[in-house]
Amino acid sequence: MIEAIRNIFAIPELRKRIIYTFGLLAVFRVGANIPTPGVNSAAVLEFFQQLQGSFFGLVNLFSGGALSQMTIFALGIMPYISASIILQLLTVVWPYLERLQKEGELGRKTITRYTRYGTIVLSMIQSFSISMVLEGTTSPSGQAFVAEPGWRFRLMTMLTLTTGTAFLMWLGEQITERGIGNGISLLIFAGIAVGLPGGIIATYQQLEVGAMNIFTLLLLGVIMVGVTAFVVLMESAQRRIPVQYAKRVVGRRMYGGQSTHLPIRVNTAGVIPVIFASSIIMFPQTITQFIDHPWATAVSNALGWGHPLYNLLYVVAIIFFCYFYTAIIFNPVDVADNMRKYGGFVPGIRPGRRTADYIDGILTRLTFIGAIYLAMVSLLPQFLISGFRVAPIPFIGPWLDAALPLWITEGLGVQFFFGGTSLLILVGVAMDTVRQVESQLIMRHYEGFLKGGRIKARRYS
Repeated sequence: MIEAIRNIFAIPELRKRIIYTFGLLAVFRVGANIPTPGVNSAAVLEFFQQLQGSFFGLVNLFSGGALSQMTIFALGIMPYISASIILQLLTVVWPYLERLQKEGELGRKTITRYTRYGTIVLSMIQSFSISMVLEGTTSPSGQAFVAEPGWRFRLMTMLTLTTGTAFLMWLGEQITERGIGNGISLLIFAGIAVGLPGGIIATYQQLEVGAMNIFTLLLLGVIMVGVTAFVVLMESAQRRIPVQYAKRVVGRRMYGGQSTHLPIRVNTAGVIPVIFASSIIMFPQTITQFIDHPWATAVSNALGWGHPLYNLLYVVAIIFFCYFYTAIIFNPVDVADNMRKYGGFVPGIRPGRRTADYIDGILTRLTFIGAIYLAMVSLLPQFLISGFRVAPIPFIGPWLDAALPLWITEGLGVQFFFGGTSLLILVGVAMDTVRQVESQLIMRHYEGFLKGGRIKARRYS
């Protein structure tokens, strides 16, 4: 590791890229602490402490705590992610975008431009909604969020938050172009990783006051290392389908004749299904918190973090979006057609439709395994902290609560500070960035981080 780090700084271009990346990430963290004009940041922070398990809590997580403090980067990079996902979904149903996607670099630039426009529109809508919510809400202690409400405040908030998101979008693109790694992913990574020191300090304080003993601390360390290793293993896991290319003569040269493989990852959809599932389930639970009605309270409680209905819908939504998003980004028919076009075939499988069906069958089984893996990692923090509440289940709930051991119904009492979504993003972005640094080192004939060769590639959406 020390030798690899020394090699990094021995390459001027790579050194400049890494320093440039850290510099722009530092700018992001500075901006995440500049407050929005006209907002009582202390009152907003007090209010957000009650919304950790809501949709606002998810957005606040991706913004690195900027939303809970109402800084100029309060929206974070979420509007850009939402616009990118919307365009990917529209590509399936809109032939114009589908043609653009197949036009190569020119089409990609056009789609990127549309994504920027969509980001600005979504930022304006979200910032106006936030300004309206701030004007009509007070903190639990009765403090007003806005000192001087009105259209002047609303327009200023729209301008500030939209400009902040546009600046973050520019930062991400600059990191991707001139730095190292995927800029948008690294901004999300920095927003989540900034909570790590606070988690370590909170753990140490619990150890000091006697709320946690040394055995529990060691158990927490073992669990975090084990879960991280498991996530790395699953994110790198892939099924390799053997592909044989027939020999063909073009002019005076002979092409083909070699054997290769088609890699299909176990988790093809990445972390997108978890983000989709969290957003959809948290959204109605967040809306009902602002409605003073018995049925709204019942819905909010039933969809609260850790309740049986929440867990069931969460797992079902993750599995659904795994299949849905995988079907969007991976088309077995196109893969089979491209293989046949260049003389490739799977041994024992007829080219064309049979090959597409064969690849689709493998992809379906792998997607199910990946969906179960995502659901397990996403529910792990809840199991460690508070367990699974089975008592509210109709008819059999009280019986299950009495029959199951306490470590299932009440959890292990371990403070796991990163949720499943956070852990997946942290590990995935770290693997992707290390892979790019590894490629730069090997391209210049330097030893990388791993003695056994490069780590397997990972696509992060």
